[in-house]
Amino acid sequence: MLTWITFMPLIGAALILPVLGLRAAGALSKGAADQASRVITLVASGLTLVLALVLWKGYDPANPALQFVQHARWIPAYNIDYFVGVDGISITLVILSALISFIATIASMPWWPGNAHLDEHHFTQHGVPGYMALLLILQTGMIGVFVAMDMFLFYVFWEVMLLPMYFLIGIWGGSRKEYAAIKFFLYTLAGSVLMLLAIIGLYFNGPTEVVDGRLMHTFDMVKMAQWGRAGGYLSAPIVLGLSFIKVAWVALFIGFAVKIPMFPFHTWLPDAHVEAPTPISVILAGILLKMGIYGILRINYAILPQATKWASYAMAVFGTINIVYAAFVCLGQTDLKRMIAYSSVSHMGFCLLGMSAFTQQGIDGAVLNLWTHGLISPMLFLIVGVIYDRAHHRNIEGFGGLAKQVPEYAGLLGLAFFASLGLPGLCGFVSEFTVFLGSLSTWQTMTIVSALSVIITAAYYLWAIQRMMLGQLNPAYTGLPDVNWRERLTLYPLGALIILFGFYPAAIINLIEGSLRNLLVPLQ
Repeated sequence: MLTWITFMPLIGAALILPVLGLRAAGALSKGAADQASRVITLVASGLTLVLALVLWKGYDPANPALQFVQHARWIPAYNIDYFVGVDGISITLVILSALISFIATIASMPWWPGNAHLDEHHFTQHGVPGYMALLLILQTGMIGVFVAMDMFLFYVFWEVMLLPMYFLIGIWGGSRKEYAAIKFFLYTLAGSVLMLLAIIGLYFNGPTEVVDGRLMHTFDMVKMAQWGRAGGYLSAPIVLGLSFIKVAWVALFIGFAVKIPMFPFHTWLPDAHVEAPTPISVILAGILLKMGIYGILRINYAILPQATKWASYAMAVFGTINIVYAAFVCLGQTDLKRMIAYSSVSHMGFCLLGMSAFTQQGIDGAVLNLWTHGLISPMLFLIVGVIYDRAHHRNIEGFGGLAKQVPEYAGLLGLAFFASLGLPGLCGFVSEFTVFLGSLSTWQTMTIVSALSVIITAAYYLWAIQRMMLGQLNPAYTGLPDVNWRERLTLYPLGALIILFGFYPAAIINLIEGSLRNLLVPLQ
């Protein structure tokens, strides 16, 4: 099951290759090649979502151990296996990845009525087969990260994501796409190098086993976690004058912090978001940012618990800086997309604050925030895409009175903004409140400061609503079309889920709680 979910998008990408070949040979017209690529992508992404929902139905939340495990020899010479499985943490993110990828696929389609404003220069109109193939390869990389239980396999999937995202921004992005793509590539690559060095260190200082008559180290993350819990890495040699576990922990943390992104490694994100096409921003905010937090939980917390205790205060400090600093930066933004990009930096700080407290409520809230932000932020970026496709700019002060002209759009924007600022009854409130509840006993001052920053969050969202939606209608936007069916198919499901999980967060908490409880045992 997990193998099908992981590689279904890659199969779709492989099916697009003959389309590219036929198009290059002149056997297919541009229109036919574009349509075939879109259909293949929609089917592959849709099947992945269906399989992920079947996986959810078959998952047993009462069993915190790995489920749906598949294990096969891959590179015997180095004891590297194809080892995949899911626990409560990873299954939540697999479902989120499949859902957001499918929504991003729909957002990449220009088919539905009411899309007359999409001209031939729009990203959905050129290089379609290549775009769709890269989108599917990216999806395989993302899901692979969440299911991999062999650290070498984990790293391979982590790197698989890098090139598709680089090309998707660099080819189909905005006017400064090359700059944004290169900046994304260099930041992520630098983090990956540190990760690789730490992974090699963990491998050679980790547990050994007899394989085919030879004593070998292992990349098995379950065995490495058992070794780490037992203090096996404490006897590793000193590195750079510090204990190995501290050096390895910091190297891994920086690698993951780039992806979160955490201050001061966050500056690639606003540029990448602003220049990326809307569906790529949806994936970037909805899934890729979650991988940093997931990596910290899966590797730093599980394998190096002693170093995690040592670093807890620093995590809380950086989480608080993320929350407060990015919220104030949002206040000064006039580009709607850049404002929302910085709001993601702020919201990911809640995850760091909650998980650093080492309480059940704190870590539950942190992982729940991955889910809720994974629903809210894609809706926010889709909202930006709707108005940008029509007005061809994102300047908040350049609008005014739009609620009279596009009332449906105004309602959807209000829902997304209020969810992000933490209005009770919507899912953003539940995750933030749970984080504050769990971190208050451990980090009282930082929790209070972070909670007060919610006022700043409310200020920049309400100010944006006032400038864009209220007052007199800007005459330039008389006759502006409201949302169309393609946009409804992406926005309404997200809006419904934001409301649903605002009232019933237990559906996610029940999934993650058992696995997170096990993760906390050596940290308390």
